[in-house]
Amino acid sequence: MESIVLFLILSIFIYFVIDRTVTKITNTPPWLLWLALMIPSFVWLIWELFFPEGSNPPAPLIYIPLIISPIIYIWLIQKGKPKQKEEKKIDSKLPLNPMTKPDLPDLNPENIPMGYKKDLPRPINAEEEKALKDCFPWGVYYLQKIDYLPQAIVCVGKLRTEPEKAYPTVKKNLERVFNDRFLVVFQETMQGKPFFALVPNPYSEENKAKQAPEKLTKPLTAIALLLLTLITTTIIGAEISGVSVEELERDFSLVLQGLPYSLCLLGILGIHELSHYLFAVFHRIKTTLPYFIPLPFFLGTFGAFISIKSPMPHRKAVFDVALAGPVGGFLVTIPVLVWGLIFSRVVPMAENASMLDFNALDPRFSLIFAVISKIIFGSQLGAGDAIALHPAAVAGYIGLIITALNLMPVGQLDGGHIVHAMFGQGKAVAIGQIARLLVILLAFIRPEFLLWAIILIFMPIADQPALNDVTELDNTRDFLGLMSLLLLIFILFPVPPIIAQLINI
Repeated sequence: MESIVLFLILSIFIYFVIDRTVTKITNTPPWLLWLALMIPSFVWLIWELFFPEGSNPPAPLIYIPLIISPIIYIWLIQKGKPKQKEEKKIDSKLPLNPMTKPDLPDLNPENIPMGYKKDLPRPINAEEEKALKDCFPWGVYYLQKIDYLPQAIVCVGKLRTEPEKAYPTVKKNLERVFNDRFLVVFQETMQGKPFFALVPNPYSEENKAKQAPEKLTKPLTAIALLLLTLITTTIIGAEISGVSVEELERDFSLVLQGLPYSLCLLGILGIHELSHYLFAVFHRIKTTLPYFIPLPFFLGTFGAFISIKSPMPHRKAVFDVALAGPVGGFLVTIPVLVWGLIFSRVVPMAENASMLDFNALDPRFSLIFAVISKIIFGSQLGAGDAIALHPAAVAGYIGLIITALNLMPVGQLDGGHIVHAMFGQGKAVAIGQIARLLVILLAFIRPEFLLWAIILIFMPIADQPALNDVTELDNTRDFLGLMSLLLLIFILFPVPPIIAQLINI
């Protein structure tokens, strides 16, 4: 029954992601894309229904669907992409230049910042085009040509000064001419050449007057989801602490034994998302309140999220908002983990150790977890020992896993935003592809990473560009970004044999 519920939740989540992202770049029906992505889940669910005794599927049924599914998925996307037609001139009096793909690949529809794609730019007349050209001082950005796309008006030229000086100068000039009619985007081609693009501003005063105001903060919804998640995690926490379903039915007050787990886990998730929210507010980015996702089984929750409702102003904002979540959550995770381990106990190693066996967890699965455990238990924890985790320690351990997953340098994850801010969008895509490949290879060695591999395979690899996506980070942010990737390695990688012998674990 739990597998069916999990399958349904996963199905809804994947369909929602497809409908919000991929359908904007292809005409393939979303249900067909959803079906392609769900092939592995369908196969594994059918196996479990026919073999409920818990035997694992044979290797071909595990890996063949994982190989076939992304191939079909990508083929369907490419098959449904609209064929590019020759752009019609907006005004026969305006000098238009043809746009070639190699010049401006970053202006593919999926890379246009959120909210732009549905609104086509209004034609600008000859007087406005002349004023547009005057917005680019020769000593700041030497304008060579203006191209008109369905999604944007693109200004191509050569950068004459530092990006952090060019963008505010040009932006100020354009706003003086067009007011808030356009958003000014500053990006780079794959060849590293900066260009400006004017895209319709969905947040302009004119558009606001036409649309009903959207209420971003819904405190009642946030509180209701928080209370529901508190209930589900407390029940699961009681089960983790050893309370059976029969005991709960006889004495429901035993559910309070799950509070150490639920309060600690919600604290970790809440601080993670609240850190995102506060830094988004600091950078004046429109965002929703943190929302929790209750789950009546497994961990009791599917996590929490905030939804960004306006484009990032620059790469520094992308970096700050992305890094704040994992750092905030990690700073809560460590004391929670230490406190939980103090009440945990050392037990003999199970025959089939697993990363999710909380009654006999092998601490060697994670380098940082092993070091903390050794500090807490000292000589009690030897080479052949495992740990029976206290519910609070389970919450801390899950906090480590959540931190590692979010720091994965892929697409829409926090780590994907971080590498995008550090290295630019083009290099971030390459890093994301390498990370996905490494996790897939790791799943062959450690099956616990199979779910991670599935999530990363189907996650969009490209991150949304910032308005000023050219200005690079300062040295301090670059250093913090590298430290975050190092933290990912410390959490994700097992204890090397040399260190294991050195600390006797």
